[in-house]
Amino acid sequence: MTLAEERTSTISGGPSPLPAHPLEPLSPEEIAAASGLLIAGRGLEPSTRFVFVELAEPPKELVTSWMPGDRWDRQAAALLRDHAAKATYEAIVSLSRAEIVSWRLVEGVQPPTMFEEFMACEELVRADKRWRQAMRLRGVEDFSLAMIDPWAAGYTGPQDSPAGRRIVRPLTFVRSGPDDNGYARPVEGLIVTVDLDELIVVDVTDHGVVPLPPQPGNYYPELLTAPGNVPAFDRPRAPLRPIAITQPEGPSFEVDGHAVSWANWRLRIGFTPREGLVLHEVGYLDKGALRPVLYRASLSEMYVPYGDPGETHWNKNVFDEGEYGLGWLANSLELGCDCLGEIHYFDAHVNDQDGQPARIGNAICMHEEDASIGWKHTDFRTERGEVRRNRRLVISSISTVGNYEYGFYWNLYLDGSIEFEIKLTGILSTGALPVGETPEFGTLIAPGLYAPNHEHYFSVRMDMRVDSDRNNLFEVDSVAEPMGPGNPYGNAWRSRKRQLTCEADAQRLPDSLNGRAWLVASADTTTALGTRPAYKIEPGAYTTPLWQDGSEQAARGGFATKQLWATPYDPAERYAAGEYVAQNPGGDGLPRYTAGNRSIEDADLVVWYTLGAHHVVRPEDWPVMPVTRIGFHLKPFGFFDGNPMLDLPAETPACHGTAHCEDKESR
Repeated sequence: MTLAEERTSTISGGPSPLPAHPLEPLSPEEIAAASGLLIAGRGLEPSTRFVFVELAEPPKELVTSWMPGDRWDRQAAALLRDHAAKATYEAIVSLSRAEIVSWRLVEGVQPPTMFEEFMACEELVRADKRWRQAMRLRGVEDFSLAMIDPWAAGYTGPQDSPAGRRIVRPLTFVRSGPDDNGYARPVEGLIVTVDLDELIVVDVTDHGVVPLPPQPGNYYPELLTAPGNVPAFDRPRAPLRPIAITQPEGPSFEVDGHAVSWANWRLRIGFTPREGLVLHEVGYLDKGALRPVLYRASLSEMYVPYGDPGETHWNKNVFDEGEYGLGWLANSLELGCDCLGEIHYFDAHVNDQDGQPARIGNAICMHEEDASIGWKHTDFRTERGEVRRNRRLVISSISTVGNYEYGFYWNLYLDGSIEFEIKLTGILSTGALPVGETPEFGTLIAPGLYAPNHEHYFSVRMDMRVDSDRNNLFEVDSVAEPMGPGNPYGNAWRSRKRQLTCEADAQRLPDSLNGRAWLVASADTTTALGTRPAYKIEPGAYTTPLWQDGSEQAARGGFATKQLWATPYDPAERYAAGEYVAQNPGGDGLPRYTAGNRSIEDADLVVWYTLGAHHVVRPEDWPVMPVTRIGFHLKPFGFFDGNPMLDLPAETPACHGTAHCEDKESR
């Protein structure tokens, strides 16, 4: 019996009921219905596996004009890999009409690595005789304690062409027990190549034995005091007194499905298996009118190139979104650990490789946080002070990609500003060297153990809609005025604004010495002061890549070479490094999108912002890295007539602490 015959009975055959909004993520039932229609309609055999099944988002014009009660064609998009045919397919299914809309063979590409391939890769390598011999040379006999991380293959030459084999190049680490941190004992110089279509080990290359580092690097509490652990502790520190965050009247946000209302903000929460957390239709309620700011915002790619030429490390250049998928790697978040306070969770539903729904409980966490003072002034003559506290709505998700954890946070503030923050933690990707030697392109973190220099680049795609459907982009620098009649005292400086009118102009680098920022302004509305309402992109961390022209990293990581890009909206241009990244030799994504140098004047504007985490490793980053934060802000700039927090009522906080209470009563 074929898989199609086995699954036909699970398909209702009728149309699915429409959800409350066109951008609601697919329900578990819709994921199953979409895959069932494809299996039956295409006669799919078990060798065809489902990579992603997600909502095929309706056209923007349909969504922006949609009203409750309107009907639309609800569609799902599927990405599939047929291992037997070594072929990749894209499909669109109408759930409203219970039929296949399109089915397309995509030649010469490789889709992201699937979970079942992750697990199969580890077992294949463990069983390989060549790998086992290499492990014995390093004194390892218990192969069950080996960790095999299936690193993406990159593109090392024509032999890696995506039109050929579907490959990964896993790295090996060794545990001393089931809970031991295997990254403390990397197997240096051992490179394995695995074919994921044929499920075979293609090659094992051993560049020479380097002894396994001698000391453990554990972080589980019961192992911290084990002999030889790095770092070493005699005993755990005394616990701190608890911090209690309470909201006796409940949180201030309201949730209806995936629609969120909080203070003056209105938005929708989305989730895809590739991007993870997505924000839709972000707007601010100003004097009774809902003013749009963002149509859609998400992380479009993340790239981690390593800066060590060693045989185990030179080819580490992974696109964690395009080669794996951040959504299906999302954690189930825990109250009191990942999120603190009065929490609302959103589950996410992705697919397994049979096309069946898989639930990630608590994939998205939403809560309020105090954000210190929002504004304050004391009249020193009357000693009358006024102060209002700011608050932020935090929407977050955390993904584990092998050794690293990445937390993604969208923070919305009462003053109309938006912050995107990334928190990097987890475990370093390590290398071994003889005890007593010092690494040249990394940092020694324990005897015989080092972590290579590396960088993390994140591209945030923001489909802008600042107060209207058409926007313009400006670069703003602060410049000194030359001495002369206009500046007789030599103290004057001005803000210089230049419009970026085409894609080539909009490929920009930061200039913190001149206070560089960018403005996205409405092309259609004006303020009471006669200016264009705008949002300011206030830059955050970024360093230019340190790779050389001609390197694999330079060929593949084009989006990371600029902090800002801008394009006119095209629904087919979704990802900064392109649709298909695995084994891609490079040149795709933003370099290709912008090659035509299209106009972005009075445009349906998409801004791509690059964040960079430049990581020269510290010994303090071992064995688990304290969180490093990077981010940027979107701030209203002439969007409002004045301070949008001026109407906040004064708060009368409860009294906590004897000294404070006595002082308060004395006044």
